[in-house]
Amino acid sequence: MTENPLLQDKFNTPHDTFPFSRITTENIEEAILRGIEIANDEIAAIVQSPEPPTFANTIAKPRSRVLDRAVTLMYCLHSACTSDALDALAERVAPKLTEHSADILQNAPYFARVKAVWDAWKKGEVQLDEEDAKLLDDNYNYFVENGANLNEADKATFRQITAELSRLSLQFSSNNLKAMNAFALYLTDEAQLDGLPDTIRKQAAQEAITAGREGGWLFTLHAPSYGPFMQYANRRDLREQMYHASSTMCTSGAYDNTEICQKIVNLRMQLAQLLGYKTYAEFALRERMAKTTERVYDLLGQLQQAYLAPAREEVRRIADFARSMEGEDFRLMPWDFAHYAHLLRMRDYNIDAEMVRPYFPLQRVIDGVFGLATTLYGITFRENKDIEVYHPDVRAYDVLDHDGTYLAVLYADFFPRDNKKSGAWMTNFKEQWHDLDGTDSRPHVSVTMNFTKPTAESPSLLTPSEVNTFLHEFGHALHGIFAQSKYAGLSGTNVYWDFVELPSQFMENYAGQREFLHAFARHYQTDELFPDELLERIHRARNFNVAYACIRQLSFGLLDMAYYTRQEPLTQSLKEVERHVWRDIQLLPVEEDACMTVHFGHIMAGGYAAGYYSYKWAEVLEADAFAYFKERGMFSRQVAQEFRDKVLSKGGTRHPQDLYTDFRGRPATIDALLKRDGINTTK
Repeated sequence: MTENPLLQDKFNTPHDTFPFSRITTENIEEAILRGIEIANDEIAAIVQSPEPPTFANTIAKPRSRVLDRAVTLMYCLHSACTSDALDALAERVAPKLTEHSADILQNAPYFARVKAVWDAWKKGEVQLDEEDAKLLDDNYNYFVENGANLNEADKATFRQITAELSRLSLQFSSNNLKAMNAFALYLTDEAQLDGLPDTIRKQAAQEAITAGREGGWLFTLHAPSYGPFMQYANRRDLREQMYHASSTMCTSGAYDNTEICQKIVNLRMQLAQLLGYKTYAEFALRERMAKTTERVYDLLGQLQQAYLAPAREEVRRIADFARSMEGEDFRLMPWDFAHYAHLLRMRDYNIDAEMVRPYFPLQRVIDGVFGLATTLYGITFRENKDIEVYHPDVRAYDVLDHDGTYLAVLYADFFPRDNKKSGAWMTNFKEQWHDLDGTDSRPHVSVTMNFTKPTAESPSLLTPSEVNTFLHEFGHALHGIFAQSKYAGLSGTNVYWDFVELPSQFMENYAGQREFLHAFARHYQTDELFPDELLERIHRARNFNVAYACIRQLSFGLLDMAYYTRQEPLTQSLKEVERHVWRDIQLLPVEEDACMTVHFGHIMAGGYAAGYYSYKWAEVLEADAFAYFKERGMFSRQVAQEFRDKVLSKGGTRHPQDLYTDFRGRPATIDALLKRDGINTTK
């Protein structure tokens, strides 16, 4: 029997990266079970120590990384490259991991030692530096918020709830992926493709071949297929069919998430109330910049007041335009909006994603995004083929600092697969930390997208939206790459949820900047530089439907808060909740069978419960921050270095409000966002 690599101290690979081909599902399970045993022994040693509790021997005592390493690998692969065996493993070990966590967090003698150190620090009897103090405070609060102060009966209930939530979240995600993969629109008549650009047709033809079809064109619910189809297809009946499949996904049948969502909402409410909070939102917001539900609703209310009237006007213009084409009896429906918005944008601005796509071959975009980081921060990226990857689509890079020293590993995974979640995300295969001897253990960062695939005739050509997505996830990656903390739990993106999107959304601002585009964007066939005239049209169209987009995001945030500000169990249907929450801001007619909640992964299984408002909260921050860059130099190395030193490298070592104010010189205001979006609040 071969030795389990996950039970070894080192992998003997470049930068100690995972040797994916040598690790089996059985290895992961064995390492998790063994890691739990090791962790239990370590906790027992701390509890049984005759020494008085101190920060060094209780909070910062070195621990084995076997469990963390195995769990990290399992969940990273479960999102990006799963299998039936890995699905089964995740479902099998999730309850054990939840039970293990509860065992630690409800271990009374262990918590007593943590509390003794915390009490001594609070009384001024122990002096700690800022980062040590943050780690201690976080540890103490984590115990409290996970039931350490509960009586034994309530502790048992807490454990049951968390175990069930873990199981339900996995089932929710599994159903989502399977439901998405279960639908396909296969077309054999070329007339059905009317309106679709050649690049989309070729992509669909390639999808058909991959699916084993002889000829024809295959469209799926994955973003690179679904989005363009809804925008370009002239066949209204087919758009309706696609929309219906997407909007009713997981509402019935084998992958129905309805009951799962109701249980998740109610269990989270029960969990919060068990801990003494009125609602789950009150519990979740205890460690957010927003702090209270009132401040969340205040932000959402400001946005609604500023953007709702312009959004209604935007929809009215599109509806009028559609009637001018289709007749006065035409009623604009949700499956029509993207299509006629595209046509109106073409009429008014003569700009379209397909005009831009040829200038964005993936490799040039990679060069451009990496080059932007070089311009701002002096760092460079060097592909390292000696680093093993988990799928042939994935690329691995060494990230080097401005002086040539090693900073991080970056994995980049660009294309959709049947065994990969939809959407885009950044994660870590390894966090950054400092060893006891002061050695800086650098992170292994991963960015995962679902971009348009290459075809036999052309490379992967990205839409402007996909370029934005790349910049967004790359911003998260920089947050991880620049991490400079003593402790893994405080490094990189381990920050408050409504702060984590600042670095990512900030990077999106560069997408429309001439200097950025001219550094890399060239036509994949002619090598023509991105035309200034085309860029000018993009700038003129920049705020097209910007209010509609804001209200759409606002509606998601309001729905999230509606579920998690409940003080009574959810009994009404999910559709009823959606209709009620959106009644005053609904911009388009509602399809009777549609339900978003059942595939709203962010708030059900993605960590954004009572936190979806974070996107708009962070947008206020990033608009304010980019305005500061524009004042002092959009590509200024000095300003970028300040951003790196005062924000990106600090992780969760300080309160984010202090980090931002230290960088900006004052708290953020909504003014920069309104100005950028062209929203006039004086009317």
